[in-house]
Amino acid sequence: MRLTPRSTEFFDLITEAAGNLVTATALLREFVAAPPVEREAIAQRIHAVENLGDDLTHQVMVQLNKSFITPFDREDIQALAARIDDVLDAIDAAADLAVLYRVDELPPGVEAQVKVLERAAGLTARSMPGLAKVGELEPFWVEINDLENEADRIYRRLLADLFQPGADALTVLKTKEVVEQLEEAADAFEHIADVVQTIAVKES
Repeated sequence: MRLTPRSTEFFDLITEAAGNLVTATALLREFVAAPPVEREAIAQRIHAVENLGDDLTHQVMVQLNKSFITPFDREDIQALAARIDDVLDAIDAAADLAVLYRVDELPPGVEAQVKVLERAAGLTARSMPGLAKVGELEPFWVEINDLENEADRIYRRLLADLFQPGADALTVLKTKEVVEQLEEAADAFEHIADVVQTIAVKES
């Protein structure tokens, strides 16, 4: 019989961290749509959201160290917080690289990538309050896996378009690094879903 603490602190922190993903992906959409001259300021706002994510991850770790009883296995709580933070890290890196490399012209496929990330962020934010009944979250990890597959298809098309004959090699390499970070973000969403599924299996 599992002892479950009455405190909801872990659930609250994970839910807040997931909400942070919605903010980050909305800023990323704004970043992609903005003229190049405005992007550095938006990238700084994205970085501030990433810093907030780091703080929330740290709070989860502090709470883990303070708690004798946890609602799930400690390593799963730690992994869930870390995977959420991975999404933010990848989004932050994508925006930062686009600014540093002066990638002024982002291919249309990037907008499609960002739309998938926004959908994944919204789904994650809506689902994390349900962790207390994690067995009911199967639709979450199924849909996240579908979104990650969609992101993979967009990423492959993007690469195919980038490597067309006659394309400027330096521009291709710079843009490729940006879209790779967006692909990393999509992968990290799938890793969040994998952790949630692992917790559900253990709790069943």
